Amino acid sequence: MKNISVFGGRFVPGCTLLLVLMALYSFAPAHPPSLPAFVSGKQQIQEPITGTVYDISKPTPGVKVSVRGSSTTTVTDENGFYSIPAEPGDILVFTHPDYETVEITVGDLMVIDIELYEAIALEEAVINAGYYTVKDKERTGSISRITAEEIENQPINNVLEALQGRVPGLDIISNTGLAGGGYTVHIRGQNSIAAGNEPLYIVDGVPYDMGSLSDPNLSLTIMPGGNINPLNLIDPGSVESVEVLKDADATAIYGSRGANGVILITTKKGKAGKTSFHIESSTSLISVTKLPELLNTEQYLKIREEGFLNDGVSEYPSTAYDVNGVWERDRYTNWLKEFIGNTAFNHTLKFNISGGSEGTRFIIGGSTMKENSVYPKDFNYKKIAVFSTINHISKNEKFKLGFSANFGSDRNNLPSVDLIRTALILPPNAPELYDQQGELNWENSTWENPFAALENTYRNKSNSLISNLNLDYKLLNEINLKLNLGYTLNRMEEIKLRPHTSFNPAYGLTSESSVSYKNNADKDSWVIEPQIDINLHPWNNKLNILIGSSFQQNNFNQLSLIGVGFPTDELIENLSAATDLLTGSETGIQYKYMGLFARVNYNLKEKYLINLTGRRDGSSRFGLNNRFSNFGAVGLAWVFSNELFMEKLPWLSFGKARVSYGITGNDQIGDYKYYNTYTISDYLYDSNIGLSPTQLYNPDYSWEKNKKFEAGLEIGLFRDRINFALNYYINNSNNQLMQIPLPSTTGFSSINSNLDAVIENTGFEIQLDARLMDKKDFKWMTTFQFSSNQNRLKSFPDFEKSTYYHTLILGEALNIYKLYHLTGVNSETGLFEFEDYNGDGLISGESDRNLFVNLDPKFQASWRNNISYHNWNLDFLFQFVKKDMLNDLFGTSPMGTMTNQPALALNEIQQVYTAGYNYPAYSTYSRFTQSNRAVSDGSFLRLKTLMLSYTIPSKNNEKLKLYFEGQNIFTLTQYKGRDPEQSIGFLPPMKRLSFGFSFQF
Repeated sequence: MKNISVFGGRFVPGCTLLLVLMALYSFAPAHPPSLPAFVSGKQQIQEPITGTVYDISKPTPGVKVSVRGSSTTTVTDENGFYSIPAEPGDILVFTHPDYETVEITVGDLMVIDIELYEAIALEEAVINAGYYTVKDKERTGSISRITAEEIENQPINNVLEALQGRVPGLDIISNTGLAGGGYTVHIRGQNSIAAGNEPLYIVDGVPYDMGSLSDPNLSLTIMPGGNINPLNLIDPGSVESVEVLKDADATAIYGSRGANGVILITTKKGKAGKTSFHIESSTSLISVTKLPELLNTEQYLKIREEGFLNDGVSEYPSTAYDVNGVWERDRYTNWLKEFIGNTAFNHTLKFNISGGSEGTRFIIGGSTMKENSVYPKDFNYKKIAVFSTINHISKNEKFKLGFSANFGSDRNNLPSVDLIRTALILPPNAPELYDQQGELNWENSTWENPFAALENTYRNKSNSLISNLNLDYKLLNEINLKLNLGYTLNRMEEIKLRPHTSFNPAYGLTSESSVSYKNNADKDSWVIEPQIDINLHPWNNKLNILIGSSFQQNNFNQLSLIGVGFPTDELIENLSAATDLLTGSETGIQYKYMGLFARVNYNLKEKYLINLTGRRDGSSRFGLNNRFSNFGAVGLAWVFSNELFMEKLPWLSFGKARVSYGITGNDQIGDYKYYNTYTISDYLYDSNIGLSPTQLYNPDYSWEKNKKFEAGLEIGLFRDRINFALNYYINNSNNQLMQIPLPSTTGFSSINSNLDAVIENTGFEIQLDARLMDKKDFKWMTTFQFSSNQNRLKSFPDFEKSTYYHTLILGEALNIYKLYHLTGVNSETGLFEFEDYNGDGLISGESDRNLFVNLDPKFQASWRNNISYHNWNLDFLFQFVKKDMLNDLFGTSPMGTMTNQPALALNEIQQVYTAGYNYPAYSTYSRFTQSNRAVSDGSFLRLKTLMLSYTIPSKNNEKLKLYFEGQNIFTLTQYKGRDPEQSIGFLPPMKRLSFGFSFQF
């Protein structure tokens, strides 16, 4: 008997992309995508077909071998051997639950050896694109997706934190390390000079207004910008997935609202089957990522003394308590550690119940959490969130109903100011905080005890409801009628208290000097979206037509009051007890929006895809002449891996090239900006209340328009074990919404209008996914992402005459900061010297601040790994950001004054020290803190998240998982001073170490 053995598929043609990938990552797939590995045979079949089935090199027992279309079957023995009668033309099928099925046609061979490959879950991902869903491999737009697994592996309070470092082109910055704070979110850069740059948020099909309800007059000193993010009220554990829509093809269906991208948040749905219960509890330890190093007492006093000496002051002033002996000269307190060096705790408890039949499925769940702060005293944040979803489908599958509701309520109790500001400048030998009786120590009125600020408190409480009802009726097999109804409600109450006890008792103040600030705001919105969805199959192709409309209304009301003077501080929260009651602001706003949209998607032979989107929008924010506008996009894709000629490349499992172009709009400019507006003024005329004009009417006030182009390439190798995606985009935003200067003779300094300035964002994004190991008990998945965006002011008519000439630079990014150029220190005067750009012999104003720094990230990257071995699972993500940023010298006071300094100042400050009596030294130092020396490389590599879990085996359906999670574990950076992601004057992102368990039964 003559046997012939040929290993098939072990050699694959070389290609440039594959070689690059293999060189970078030095791995090969666990198995190639070809069919049988061994083929042996003879010219004629005179006996049953025999052979051996292998798993790589080991025989595989228990493999079922059958002849298709017949009842003839057998099973491989312990040596992997089989024998089965078959004739030429029969198809042998080899199946095993742990391996991929292999089929082979019997020819003139009598011995057929087979190599099996472990089964890979190739479940086709379905992407939520807002008004429709699409298979990931059939989408024509740029959409990134984050799943519940990635969200649940992070100890976070807000779902936005789960996206940091995980979506190419998405830049999310936490404004403060405090729970309940806000975020700055940009998708592919900043598109507008003066209008909003926030993306559109959709929660379960309902547009969610992300505007903060806070009054900055109350919250600005503790929450940067007074920004309090409404998504704080949604439990991240209730989220099933988050999709980020980026290009015009993906966002144009949202028209003007999608100009800055769209973030779709979908909550969890129930699954049919036995009712299951899930409970989870965790405790987190929270601390500041990094405390900047400040001068110690010896260093500080030496500089202070030299400052007085340089100023010619021989006798220390009576108010120089730190050096004249009033305060102990050998005292030292690390005020940063004292104020924000504590360890905070977070306790979170979550639960949900889900189940139902094939016809009706449900899930209901909730969570409660409490987190205190790193500040002294019991400042804390508390939140309760509840969510539920019901999905029903009729027996004839013609009628579908989906209802979801999310309710959240939180309470935040904080000091009125962020203590880090005081900690950075307080002299290291300042007195004790408390006296021997445990009372605040005022040290004979020689200082303002910083802990007195803790008596001034800020509190807010918020409630949020998001509800959605989705109805779907199949009118015909090809036609579905849909109706999406949504309602949201947000309320906030906040109060800021300044009792007289926060002042030095020596001032003799009473509760008549106490002040209470209150703000009440509420916002509700509704949306109605009827739709017709038509699915046709002309010539065995796919044609989808979606036609719909949106009707939306938002209502906003706010009232801020100030109460001054109270009989006692016990009544300070009761404004009716105030001696004087003042109105801070009273606002009522209504916003109306409507749109008509259509989408046509044609899929030709699973190879050629075309997606046409059009929308006509109307917004109450624009003048009557331009209230409506048209937007649209076209997306094209070619799935070249489905072409016949690609069959010669068996290692290429998927390949798609796509391109898109479209126009979206932007109306994030605020309401009533085109109107004639007036302000109520007291005693305007003859001691009477009157109206004074504040804004001119402009009926031509219109939309910003964002023109977006994108080209993309997606490749899957070795049965999608390796997936590669590359996107390149160019976005141009014009017709900028901004204030245009007017001659003073008009009585107004400016008018709200459109300017033909153009903002350009260009960039590219790379994502590489690989399943390095996909065995039954050992799986290893890795993901690498890279994105880079370049933002620039492309054009600006009469730029030199505009009010933006001194803050922006034509051809450069919007997020720049202009600087003086430090040239050195004058050897005679000992003072800093700067470049005189205009040559007038003076260093003054904006004319000599011609150097600049771009504070946008140059690029961002991340590397995620998910490794599971038996019941263990390890998931971690490294984040890298390349950027420049202002350092700790920015905005500091001169060396030698009664304020502490960052330790890096010892090496950076070469000019003479001054105690504040040398005006030239004082003014040149002020310029120094706004010079190129106040800028440092802020790049960092951070272990952003880490999760290690162990699932205890169970014979039943019960599953108990123990886990450890961490966030912001450690950071490698050359940046000196504070955390490289910290907002100046506010707490940095926090390090979180969490321990918990989840139990499902």
